[in-house]
Amino acid sequence: MIALLTLSSCGSSSSNGSNKDSLTADSDTTSTLKDIKPAGEAPAWAPDMKPQMQAVIEKLASYKDAPIPGLTAMEARKNHTPTDAVKDLAKENQVPMPAPMVDTVGRNIPVKGDSIHARIYTPTTGTAPFPVIVYYHGGGFVIADLDVYDASAKGLAEQTGAIVVSVAYRLAPEHKFPTAHDDAYAAYAWVVKNAIALKGDPKRIAVAGESAGGNLAANVSMMARDKKETLPVHQLLVYPVAGSDMNTESYRKYAAAKPLDKPMMEWFVKNYLKNMGEAKDPRINLVGANLKGLPPTTIVLAEIDPLEKDGEILGEKLKAAGVKVNSKTYSGVTHEFFGMSLVVPESKDALAFAADELKNAFKK
Repeated sequence: MIALLTLSSCGSSSSNGSNKDSLTADSDTTSTLKDIKPAGEAPAWAPDMKPQMQAVIEKLASYKDAPIPGLTAMEARKNHTPTDAVKDLAKENQVPMPAPMVDTVGRNIPVKGDSIHARIYTPTTGTAPFPVIVYYHGGGFVIADLDVYDASAKGLAEQTGAIVVSVAYRLAPEHKFPTAHDDAYAAYAWVVKNAIALKGDPKRIAVAGESAGGNLAANVSMMARDKKETLPVHQLLVYPVAGSDMNTESYRKYAAAKPLDKPMMEWFVKNYLKNMGEAKDPRINLVGANLKGLPPTTIVLAEIDPLEKDGEILGEKLKAAGVKVNSKTYSGVTHEFFGMSLVVPESKDALAFAADELKNAFKK
């Protein structure tokens, strides 16, 4: 069966430009994180799941939300998210919330026939012009928002010393494929044009994204290449939507995984694509796209994730196309782990790895 590989775990509550508390951990929380333990046995689909990761999954299940595949998009967006689970676990275990090291402001970006919102994170220390990261959140092109992925955007800004522009592209089914892709590129082009006004360096702009957002980030690089416009200096792809085959090894092994499972994939497909033939479009099926001439790439993958194999194949295809790739797969963690460094140690490691890759790219 051909289907779109997408992504976020749960729905989203909301929003547009408020400054949320950071969900990124600092070095003082290490001992506290060791005290976060799951209540039960590891699930059959992931017997080797890390304890803090399992605690997040248990907390998410405790909300008893209706499964997303049986909901409308509007209903699904009201479900609890992994971010809610992380925040609640942190409170229950008295994990200290680090003070943010960025200022945030909301901006509206013009797109074809409309405008979209962006949240801009600017470091409170350092000297302008700053490097810039244009960031795209996950959610299968259907759910989630800037708040759900605030920790990732804020963590990248804090650890790279870069301005991060987090883009709220339009969602399906209200806006079908390729609206999100077009919005993603329009936002990138706007950042290139306005980088100096944002206190950024137009020669040091990278793209980054998680899940569906990872797909969008890669597409922005491909569109910039094809349009012969300014190419990002680097792309960070975190468990990206990268293929149209739902029968890969990781798909079979983790078909029942949480927070992302196969039924959710089918639900995302129905909501985002106008027809199943669009799953073969190279903008969705990145592993079949022309990948030559793309910027150096960092790929972050989770072991317990139906999308793990797709990210692995994408890395191989990029290398075969002559693109420099550095990829890491983190064991014992699930889809969505990247923004959980407040309670999941592997997330903290992955964020540091990604930040180092981006900082090295900005130096060149």
